Amino acid sequence: MSQNVSTRNVEEEIVKTRNIEGKAKLILSSVAILMSIFHIYTSIFGVFDSIVQRSAHLTFALVLTFLIYPISNKNKQNKVSVLDWILILLVMGSLGYFVVNGSAIAERISYIQEISTWGLVAGVVAGVLLLEATRRTIGNALVIIILAVLLYAFFGQYLGDTFGHQGFTFMWIIDHLFFTTSSIYSVALGVSATFIFMFVLFGKFLELTGAGKFFIDIANSAMGKYRGGPAKTAVVASSLMGSISGSAVANTVSTGSITIPLMKKTGYKSSFAGAVEAVSSTGGQIMPPIMGAAAFVIASYIGVPFIEVAIGALIPAILYYLCLFFQIDFRSKKLDLRGVSKSELPNLKKVLRDGYLYFLPLIVIVFMLVQGYSPMRAGLLGIASVIVVSFLARYGKMNLKIIFKALDLGARAMIETAVACAAAGFIIGVVSLTGIGLKFSGIIINLAGENLLLVLIFTMITSMILGMGLPTVAAYIVQVSLTVPALVELGVPVMAAHLFIFYFAILANITPPVALASYAASGIANSNPIQTSVASIRLGIAGFIIPFMFVYGNELILIGNIFEIALAVTTAIFAIYIFAAVVEGWWLGKLNIFERFIMAAGSITMIFPGLLTDLLGLILIAVAFLTQKSTMKFKIDKNSRKIG
Repeated sequence: MSQNVSTRNVEEEIVKTRNIEGKAKLILSSVAILMSIFHIYTSIFGVFDSIVQRSAHLTFALVLTFLIYPISNKNKQNKVSVLDWILILLVMGSLGYFVVNGSAIAERISYIQEISTWGLVAGVVAGVLLLEATRRTIGNALVIIILAVLLYAFFGQYLGDTFGHQGFTFMWIIDHLFFTTSSIYSVALGVSATFIFMFVLFGKFLELTGAGKFFIDIANSAMGKYRGGPAKTAVVASSLMGSISGSAVANTVSTGSITIPLMKKTGYKSSFAGAVEAVSSTGGQIMPPIMGAAAFVIASYIGVPFIEVAIGALIPAILYYLCLFFQIDFRSKKLDLRGVSKSELPNLKKVLRDGYLYFLPLIVIVFMLVQGYSPMRAGLLGIASVIVVSFLARYGKMNLKIIFKALDLGARAMIETAVACAAAGFIIGVVSLTGIGLKFSGIIINLAGENLLLVLIFTMITSMILGMGLPTVAAYIVQVSLTVPALVELGVPVMAAHLFIFYFAILANITPPVALASYAASGIANSNPIQTSVASIRLGIAGFIIPFMFVYGNELILIGNIFEIALAVTTAIFAIYIFAAVVEGWWLGKLNIFERFIMAAGSITMIFPGLLTDLLGLILIAVAFLTQKSTMKFKIDKNSRKIG
């Protein structure tokens, strides 16, 4: 089986979509291209009223859903069924009501002015269609959560004082869910309909110009010759592509088809090679400047410019990749693995000469964001710069056909995010309507006895459980309403609280039993999926530690003066370096159990801020260093005596 076939099978296994042909395919592409054109138009001339913009965005997403996703994976026929055509007409009718009447809905007095019969029908039908679209694209987990939340909205008044609410009529609930911007048409869908769409579209344009191959080539030519080179290539290439693509699975499949065979050729086990790619690709969502576009949701909830989120997330992201880099290096030392021969690698000078201009669109976006331009305008100019660069770089030139393909693929790539953001609106709406969010936060704090560490652990567990069943954006949105207030109440800075839950929602991509990125990598590596997932957790261990580091040491998200930040970053890098050695069981040489234990204690101690904890950590690590040096000297002397 060829690598291309393997990659395609992995994609089909993870994303159960139709491969429709004929007129239906033409309709599909036309709708997707129109969706992209609609968003480009609004980025140039300004967005419509909130409900109009968001309902139009959702209309496109649901139409594409019923065209692409079959009613069942067991009955995946490559044609659109009669039922799906009926559902598409219902989407256009129900959500079309909100597109046409959005401005009037925005002006009405919610909960006081009655909803018309047509409005009530439109809301109910749209809700049912959204649930079905959620089931097809995301799975049953989110649908079950939403149904449970809706049952709470309708019958929660019977649960008593601890969990109950005052009770609401059917009309009141529908009004809140569909006729305000506090639920389905909340900030989450608004960000999806504006910022995220433009950056996903930007990523598709960049990808189709050959930038993906350039990023892989530059990583390969720069790192391939060093110890464990192909694995380090995967880290660099995946961090670059993952930030743009926004999907851990998509990035794993695209870059992994090149990096995983190289790693296996060098001598890495299949499961380890797959894990390196999965962990590298998953980290792309936390790597500025784009962070997979999901960070725009964080910025909107916090109420700060996106660039502030990107800057605050920079040091933790670097620590994540440094730890992975260190682990690969220690593993390579332990296995005595060499790099790839220079003759087998691309020439760095030639790669840069042919494609250095691909950095220009990223520079344009960062510059625009720093200067205070809207993310939509930055994304638009980023797309324009990609088109210009494609004619100057030597990797690939855009033509009209490729532009239309980018418009098509960009819209398709947004389906899951748009549906997830809208579906999460059910939960947001019920939480805001009933006040259960504050009660839930109070319960967490009471259970933890106001102990911050216990609250963080509870939050970590719930974030990962939600992340296993939901896309990162949806898992994050649900947690915002439920656990962020508890963290903030205990003194955690708002930025740190949001990034904390964001990290653990992302890490579900490599954590069994779901671990989609790990499973995708195992399909390419021909390795055991569970073994690959276990190896992924081991390699991604920094991701489980770093959120605690920046909660306890806010300097890592650049809160504090320059001296405090510099000291915190320096000690964090050293702690991560030592922890990587502990995980791999190798430093100056093979580590014994005692050395690993005290080194682990030393690195964990340094996580907590303060001069005393830093000194204690350094002392413990120094003991391990001296112990290992003496052990190595003893072995050398013993071998010398044998030779003598």
